[in-house]
Amino acid sequence: MADMRAFRDAVTDWAAGGADEPAHALATRLDVRTAVLLEGPSDLAAVETLAALRGRDLADEGVCVVPMGGAMSVGRYAGLLGRTGLGLRLTGLCDERERGYYDRALDRALAPRDGIFVCVRDLEEELIRALGVARVEEIVEDEGDLRAWRTFVRQPAQRSESPAQQMRRFLGTKKGRKIRYGTLLVGALDGGRTPAPLNDLLASL
Repeated sequence: MADMRAFRDAVTDWAAGGADEPAHALATRLDVRTAVLLEGPSDLAAVETLAALRGRDLADEGVCVVPMGGAMSVGRYAGLLGRTGLGLRLTGLCDERERGYYDRALDRALAPRDGIFVCVRDLEEELIRALGVARVEEIVEDEGDLRAWRTFVRQPAQRSESPAQQMRRFLGTKKGRKIRYGTLLVGALDGGRTPAPLNDLLASL
């Protein structure tokens, strides 16, 4: 796992304009075959948690999960990692509104579009829908965030929102909260309730 993190860090540095040699060398040494392109670290937390729950060691399987820091970066990462770069198989998870960025990037990188799995709004919404707001609220209470949650839903701007959308917005109100709950919500799923985009992504690897 540590070596695959080193590869991921090397790719991130390369994408930011750094040298390409470390990524090339690590890709060869680790026999990296697939790159999973994700928008951010909360998606990474969810994917890695689900893989661990299912007994999968993605690093050992030659799979690197890459948070790109936003969907706008997908063109850069796909170019570096796809057939026009390291020659890895590309797959990923994105929100519906970002699908166009992914489609164009994969076209340029000569990768199939059917390797991308799409959430309706975002992964947090998918997880809340799968678990139900009541179950997510129990997790929020267990984590000591119930008071903050109740304060949030009393705000005037939230009164017209559905409970599910209130919860989705709440998870994004504090730095690091989406990452923490990405792990917790996936950990609370049972096999039959895993959101289709997340389930299908892991099944494709």
